[in-house]
Amino acid sequence: MTNDPAIPEREPVSRPEARTSDEPGEAGPFASVPAEGTAPTPAEADGTAPAEPVAGETDEPAVGAETPAPRSRGRRIAGLITKVISWIVIGAAVLLIVAFVLVPRVTGATPYTVLTGSMRPNMPPGTTVVVRPIDFDAIRVGDVITYQIASGKPEVVTHRVIAVNVTQDGPRLQTKGDANPAPDPNPVRPEQVRGKVWYWAPFVGYLSQGIQSDTRTWVARGIGIALIGYAAVVVVGAVRGRARRRLEQ
Repeated sequence: MTNDPAIPEREPVSRPEARTSDEPGEAGPFASVPAEGTAPTPAEADGTAPAEPVAGETDEPAVGAETPAPRSRGRRIAGLITKVISWIVIGAAVLLIVAFVLVPRVTGATPYTVLTGSMRPNMPPGTTVVVRPIDFDAIRVGDVITYQIASGKPEVVTHRVIAVNVTQDGPRLQTKGDANPAPDPNPVRPEQVRGKVWYWAPFVGYLSQGIQSDTRTWVARGIGIALIGYAAVVVVGAVRGRARRRLEQ
């Protein structure tokens, strides 16, 4: 036994256990430190990171961007019908100009207007007939011809040939209106014939008569102004529709 004083026992020193970064609220030994000059956001302080937005998805529309209003189905159908009607009107106008203005001038034919109802129902009053010159010997029964009422005078009649008669003075044509009960009283001589009807169109003659007559000139002018205005509206609507589609795209 020695006389050395007893060495007091040392109390065990407890070391703090390192916490992993999995526990919220405390940083682990390898926790990242924010860079100088930046403060952690409240979400980062709680240990949660904000969710990144998905590309192309935003909560609010961009400033200055206009959300295009969807066009209703009814408006689309109405626009389509308007375009179809406009093209039909334009096509009909072009066809009439070609048929009753250009073609007669090129071929030497002459347009006339039926004023009476003697050729009903095929050629009612207002029908425009295009008459092409023809040799007198080539005229046959059933042909519709236009001839002068009296030789050398401008008044003409458009009737159907019902007979070709040979007389001492030469061949003569017997004519009759389809709606008339009796044939024409006077036979038609070769010098009276202006030509054979080539083709015709009902009611077109009212426009030409309106242009030629002083009492109906205002009607023709009104129709012309209306067509020009309608064409302008169609063109402006087409331009605005194209610009709207570009903005939507």
